[in-house]
Amino acid sequence: MVGKGSVNHNSRKFHAKNTDPERTCLNIEYCNEDIRDVYHELFDEALERYNAKQTRKDRKIDDYYKKILSGKQEQPFYEIIIQIGNRDDMGATTEDGELAKEILDEYMHGFQKRNPMLKVFSAHLHMDEATPHLHIDFIPFITGSKRGLDTRVSLKQALGAMGYKGGTRSETELNQWVTSEKEALANVMAKYDIEWEQKGTHEKHLSLLNFEKQERAKEVAKLEEEKAELEERNALVAKHTDEELEYLEHIEADIQKELVKKEEAEKEAKKAEKKWMKYEKKLSRYINVSQNVKAYAGEFSRPEELVPDPDFLESAKSYRERKIIPFMLRIKDLLLGLYRAYLDMQKEMEKVELRNERLENSNAYLSEKNQNLEQCIEKMAEDVDYYLRLRRVVGEEHSDAIVQGERNREIEEINSYRILRKRHERGAR
Repeated sequence: MVGKGSVNHNSRKFHAKNTDPERTCLNIEYCNEDIRDVYHELFDEALERYNAKQTRKDRKIDDYYKKILSGKQEQPFYEIIIQIGNRDDMGATTEDGELAKEILDEYMHGFQKRNPMLKVFSAHLHMDEATPHLHIDFIPFITGSKRGLDTRVSLKQALGAMGYKGGTRSETELNQWVTSEKEALANVMAKYDIEWEQKGTHEKHLSLLNFEKQERAKEVAKLEEEKAELEERNALVAKHTDEELEYLEHIEADIQKELVKKEEAEKEAKKAEKKWMKYEKKLSRYINVSQNVKAYAGEFSRPEELVPDPDFLESAKSYRERKIIPFMLRIKDLLLGLYRAYLDMQKEMEKVELRNERLENSNAYLSEKNQNLEQCIEKMAEDVDYYLRLRRVVGEEHSDAIVQGERNREIEEINSYRILRKRHERGAR
């Protein structure tokens, strides 16, 4: 029977009620490796290559064994139990039981060679129970996979790589492999003149897998059918979500672009603020000049107090030439200087007001742009959340496969366009 198995029970780290501890020394241990060590041996290099290709940290796999253990698509390992007959015709304490032990031992030594894609890490032949039987625990794996790790766990594809391609629902890869292993056991049995009876109820007394285990295998096959139906439904869901996946594929990159734009807008706003402070200082300086002009105006607001008095017995001509004319020239120079300062200040004030108006408009534009960017980023964050929910529903590997397929299609379209353009350019020449 192919199933989960119990490695600790097989290696007799504990004894069940149906075992005889006094006969445990007759058991054969072919191998008993730690499954984690075997996973490192099989998959570490492929895991390193897979993680190196990932651009997002949440897509990287830290521990492949834990991922398979917690997943639902594959089991970490599988176990097959091989038994010949039952306690009545092949009892472990009888001569026939010893014969069964020899047959199972020879069968076991050829198992790994027949099944190179099933890595056996634990195998035990038990002679301390009612009937001799084998427990073989193995990890099915494939190489050269195009999806996920290039070397990964897969029972179906491992059997396919060994030539079991499946067909109808009753002729699955697993059923074909089980039949092949039965025939391999039958060939060994034939060497010891034991015939494999395959009719009616005799199947329970002499078979590769005991009857009860086969019933469980049928249940597994039924579950496989249900799984196939669910996969068909998932395919329909994927068909309706292709457009959403295509739209969401570049969302993360778009968010990064918008964040860069926002950062640039904030830098421009800071530059504008610095320019405004610079012109504000100039304006303050011109205000000081204006205040100085007012002070000068106040100083000359009472010219009668500033005009020098004539000297005693001084003539009018002398008074005019020596005192009045120099005083008037002084007033004239002062007024000309004030007028020039006023014109210069007026021009600078006009420039400052124009620049201030431009800065205010630029500030308003940048503020609006920043607000739009924040809204855009918020919308993209909602889209990313929706995309991640969709990935959980559809499945990470299935989603990645759809996205990768869409990327490949876009690359093919771009390449086709380039080829057509080159042909057109050559035709134009």
